[in-house]
Amino acid sequence: MKKQEEKEVKTKKSTKSKVSTKKVTKEEKLEVEEKVVGTNPLKKAFKIVKSIINFVVIVGVVLFVFIVCLQRFSNNRVSFFNYRLFTVVSGSMEPEYEIGDVLIAKEKDPATIKVGDTISYLGTIGQFNDKVITHRVVNIERDKDGKYLFHTKGDANLIEDPIVSQDKLYGVVIYKTIILSNIYRVVGTSIGMFVFVVLPILYIIGSEFISFLVEKEDERRKQYNAKKKAN
Repeated sequence: MKKQEEKEVKTKKSTKSKVSTKKVTKEEKLEVEEKVVGTNPLKKAFKIVKSIINFVVIVGVVLFVFIVCLQRFSNNRVSFFNYRLFTVVSGSMEPEYEIGDVLIAKEKDPATIKVGDTISYLGTIGQFNDKVITHRVVNIERDKDGKYLFHTKGDANLIEDPIVSQDKLYGVVIYKTIILSNIYRVVGTSIGMFVFVVLPILYIIGSEFISFLVEKEDERRKQYNAKKKAN
């Protein structure tokens, strides 16, 4: 009888040890799974790609808003480190500058401007009044006070502009930026505004919301696994 009882006790102990071993094994598996999920290379790659896309979209939207604000609300009168951006709105300088081109002009000493330069200035007479004009210098004079007077004309125009005094100058055109020109042409339309501004903003909001939900779900699973381990 004693031997039989000892065998039964040994059998129960071995069964308990097996069960505990199984429990540990399951817990270890859960930990391994969590570690594998946390270090999943695909997940990391997805996060990196998502961050890059978000960065590009944000920069594009900010750049567009910056250009629109600079062009429309400041009337091109704001300069940054003596540089200004101007958008061509007429065909008077074709074929060199077409409608929609974004030009960069730099403030310069009037004495350094020469015939053939393209200048941007504020018109004050007739149809040019209170408009930013970008035309080529065809002649230069000086008044009795020694101030420079510029004769300008659009390349596609037959008649010269009213004389421009040096105090109305905004700068000399030094560069036509192709990237900003294309952005301005595309987003300047209602379809372009929707595709390249509205949709990207919705994408950023949606992706951030989904990421938030995924993180919450991961936390919930970790808490559930922790409780399961404790039990």
